[in-house]
Amino acid sequence: MLCSPVLLARSAWKGPFFTSFPNIAESLRTNAPIRTSARACTVLPNFIGMRFLVHNGKQYVPVSITPEMVGHKLGEFAPSRQPYKGRPSKGR
Repeated sequence: MLCSPVLLARSAWKGPFFTSFPNIAESLRTNAPIRTSARACTVLPNFIGMRFLVHNGKQYVPVSITPEMVGHKLGEFAPSRQPYKGRPSKGR
């Protein structure tokens, strides 16, 4: 059985990477979003139901945490690059 890329992202003995958010208790009470630029922070199970504003390099993108997001990084849900549109065709 193959492991998912999420599990292979960091050594198991190191544990998940996350930063401490000082206003997390207040956010749970008031449902206010937490503004962060920590895109490498791993989504933990106790983040479910919380709202984050994740910085994508230009603006803050709103992200609501669901159970399917656990184990992924916050930056995966705030794309930092625009899709490539290519050149218009000449109509041949």
